[in-house]
Amino acid sequence: MEFRAIIKKGEKQFVALCPELDVVSQGYTIDEALSNLKEAVELYIEEMGVPEGADSKETIIASFEVSK
Repeated sequence: MEFRAIIKKGEKQFVALCPELDVVSQGYTIDEALSNLKEAVELYIEEMGVPEGADSKETIIASFEVSK
């Protein structure tokens, strides 16, 4: 299965989110955050299974702006 990762720079580490499963992990580098997220997703699937409709092909990520 293919999932998406949204990675954001935090104060000390990068935070990685898999939006299809709402699984989050972190790491000191982007590669480490992504690797840790992959491991967390694998553990999630092992314990919980894959929810119906969780495939990234059905997920749309859009950007938008709001005024301050």
